[in-house]
Amino acid sequence: MSSVLSILVIVWVIYMIVKKHYPQAVLLFAGVILLAWAVFVNGTMVLSAKASSGSNVLDIFETIQVLMSERIAGLGLMIMSIAGFAKYMDYVGAGKALFAVVATPIKKIRSPYILLVVGFFISQFLVIFIPSHAGLGLLLMVTMYPIFIRAGVSKLSALGVIGCAQYMDVGPGSGNAILAATITGMNPAVYFVKWQFPIFITTTLVLGIVHFFVQRWWDKKEGYIPNMEAIDVKEDTKRPPIIYAVLPIIPMIFILGFSPLFKSPIKINVVTAMFLSTFIAMAFELFRTRSFQSTLCGLKHMFDGMGRSFTVVISLIVSGEVFANGLVNRIIPQADVLQGRNWGK
Repeated sequence: MSSVLSILVIVWVIYMIVKKHYPQAVLLFAGVILLAWAVFVNGTMVLSAKASSGSNVLDIFETIQVLMSERIAGLGLMIMSIAGFAKYMDYVGAGKALFAVVATPIKKIRSPYILLVVGFFISQFLVIFIPSHAGLGLLLMVTMYPIFIRAGVSKLSALGVIGCAQYMDVGPGSGNAILAATITGMNPAVYFVKWQFPIFITTTLVLGIVHFFVQRWWDKKEGYIPNMEAIDVKEDTKRPPIIYAVLPIIPMIFILGFSPLFKSPIKINVVTAMFLSTFIAMAFELFRTRSFQSTLCGLKHMFDGMGRSFTVVISLIVSGEVFANGLVNRIIPQADVLQGRNWGK
């Protein structure tokens, strides 16, 4: 009976999402139904004794609080800070300045699909130093996406390359790579250089070639005709000074510069890099506008971006995890759940 319910709930979730119902609500509702079944029918404790509210019934909703607290404090804050920085970069027009710098070299690339391949290879270099899928994706949306679009690349092709940027968890900073190295009894750096890197290089070269043909095929099928001749390298009177081109790159400079690559004694995480870079950008704005009030008001765009990210991304992650937690508690026996999970620890 339990397995039948799980299958029915999964089918319902798929149906509702295909019908374009709000996915967060669908996943959250389905997760609560599964957790309720686990509590009332199976008598399962859905949270550990340490994280429990003291009531199995209330723990159904306490699970949402636990998951949301963990995600917002960690992954969620990182994603929101990057999204906020991206929104602020759009507000100050840094993307236009960055494109003004690279427009002339891009004109020499005759095919937009070669540009996509070059962009993909650049993203794979960054993967080694930025192990977060969402974090790297958002950074590429700030820096690389505007260049692709202004160079005549279709939006879907640009998103296809950026979405595939972290197709493989690789690098000494990747949590999964560190776990694999620990299980095999190797140093993470040795594991990366000796075992991951040869596979990573090979698959990256193959995927780069695949992107060239696949994105071109999809564009042709959808009737999109790229026109790199239309790239406008003339002076844009609405763009900020050319020095603003460095602003979208500053977070990467901090993240890479204070990484183990350069054996820096200083450590800087993504969130710190985003806020520090934003304040540097505000200093640029203050110098350009000569208005302290305008500069301060501009910061609201960062927080707007953070809020938007919570609404679209973080809420989906938490809702999906509530649904997954409901499935886990429905499928795994109670003893295994309590021994194998550490919710709230």
